[in-house]
Amino acid sequence: MSPFYRFASRGAIIPFLKAVSRQRVEGVENIPSQGAFIAVANHLTELDSLTAMRALVDQDVPVYSLAKSTLFDVPVLGSILRAGGQIPVHRSSSAASSSLGEAERVLRAGESIMVFPEGTLSRDPLRWPMTGKTGAARLAMATGAPVLPMGQWGAHLILDGYSKRLRPFPRKDVRVLIGPPLDLTRFGTDTADHEAVRACTAEIMSAITALVEQLRGERAPRPYDMKYDGDPGKGQIGVRRPDPEPQEPEHGEAP
Repeated sequence: MSPFYRFASRGAIIPFLKAVSRQRVEGVENIPSQGAFIAVANHLTELDSLTAMRALVDQDVPVYSLAKSTLFDVPVLGSILRAGGQIPVHRSSSAASSSLGEAERVLRAGESIMVFPEGTLSRDPLRWPMTGKTGAARLAMATGAPVLPMGQWGAHLILDGYSKRLRPFPRKDVRVLIGPPLDLTRFGTDTADHEAVRACTAEIMSAITALVEQLRGERAPRPYDMKYDGDPGKGQIGVRRPDPEPQEPEHGEAP
């Protein structure tokens, strides 16, 4: 991690977050003291990437992140991301898979990565984590790196993910809860095994959701699934469909 990135995060990003929020982080003892790991978190606002990174930087744990390519075009922020060697994700393009390859290279070099497994801001009108994309699971299976789940709540009150309206004052409470690292090696290393990848992804999202449940003090409903509930489009909040009927067990199977 470049000296400039460390300076920028502590000299610009963190002071901004301190000005607009009161951030409380719990579970820092769960951050691995050595070796590469994959940090994963829920995603409600563009600020989530900064609050999650801050939770680690405050513990002097440098971490690379997979960030959507358009953020690299934002003045100042783009320069900071490039200086820090952060990895752009070009969505819906042939270059999208190259970001995972670069992330894998970083992990194998002993550096840690941050991924938002939902792949986009949550479209759930109830603001719970959605079903996840498979990128984080594929990285974990390919490298054997542990996955560090993080739950966040409150940053969306500063910058709403849907209206993009910034409400910096009064300062908002932002809470981050870090859970124990997940050992996902039982899912194997074959990322072409779609069932294993899906099961690994579900476990990652379940761990994140459990942390958000603790922060919110309530139980989460089933995950919003854009394949079932529908994709309302960029920057739009979705509408939940009725929960699907439970499938009847096939003849001869136990209920």
